[in-house]
Amino acid sequence: MKMQIRAAVIRSGERSFSIEDCELDTQPREREVRLRLLACGLCHTDLAARDQHLRVPLPAVLGHEGVGVIEALGPGVEGFAIGQRVLAGFGACGQCPSCTAHAPAYCRHLARFCLQGRRLDGSSPISAGAGRYLGETLTGHFFGQSSFATHTLVATANLVAMPDDLPVELLAPLACGVQTGMSAVVNVLEPAPGATLAVFGCGGVGLAAVMAARILECDQILAVDRVPERLALARELGATATATDIESAAVAVANWRGLSHALDTTGAPSIIKSAFNQLLRPHGKLVCAGVGQPDAVLNFNHNQLMLSGKTLRGTIEGDADPRSFVPRMLDWMRQGRLPLQRLVRRYAFEDINQAVADMESGLVVKPVLIFED
Repeated sequence: MKMQIRAAVIRSGERSFSIEDCELDTQPREREVRLRLLACGLCHTDLAARDQHLRVPLPAVLGHEGVGVIEALGPGVEGFAIGQRVLAGFGACGQCPSCTAHAPAYCRHLARFCLQGRRLDGSSPISAGAGRYLGETLTGHFFGQSSFATHTLVATANLVAMPDDLPVELLAPLACGVQTGMSAVVNVLEPAPGATLAVFGCGGVGLAAVMAARILECDQILAVDRVPERLALARELGATATATDIESAAVAVANWRGLSHALDTTGAPSIIKSAFNQLLRPHGKLVCAGVGQPDAVLNFNHNQLMLSGKTLRGTIEGDADPRSFVPRMLDWMRQGRLPLQRLVRRYAFEDINQAVADMESGLVVKPVLIFED
């Protein structure tokens, strides 16, 4: 059985999303629920998939920061109820060695769920429902959710219960962008109070990292970006210094004896290499959290790396386990230490292409799509 839904579809060679009538499997499978979406954040990862920097099969229904209400339960669902508000996190099986070790971002089936946008058996719950594309199978399980849609199916392993008293536009970004930036600082970089930390790229991920560094009481926090308005916002959120490029960043950290920690959200090899070689002090740590071009390559001199004792590593979702880290972010929000309202702007779901344009131009840091009740 199928039910009619509305979804934002992206097709090969296109840059604009098309709001279309689609069909969704009515009945959730084992340990799945059907969600009616309330909101979904727009993330640069969605645009990386659109532009095929991530080789997600197209046509696709993207979206991976969904907040919704459970409408139906599949067999074997425990711990969730119809009518409950939940956050849909990134796709993970919940059963492999990484998942059971509380490292779901490194799930054995990550590529299947998040990049191929399929269930483990290769199926997709969403298909085109009208016009010349009638019956066409869409990539409809992107990051285990495909939440640029009025309704979707999500495995319970990817769900986190949400409070009813906080605005949905502040909850949606916790699923990926904000979680990635904050957890990359808290759980991967792990700076001690008094550390000197830089964030390269001040979109949603980078600004979340700035706020995390302030929460952890870093002594000096450098924000690097080309957009003056984002640097001004970074200052308001906790950055103690700002820079527009590597050269001005070097000037800013000259009196800090270099950086003890750095986070890159740009995915640009030239920035990563310069930050690592020029700005990071011996025994410093740099973490890469941004999606780069498909052919992006990093080259380092082996002896320089060995003799400096520096650490360079990547992270997916900031190594977060959403079941434990999202509640921490909710606590910080209630304490006023995570003012996401400074980053977020609401858009009607039908205005998704305007939201994309505003994010790409730098006008808005974090667009969140709102669905009608």
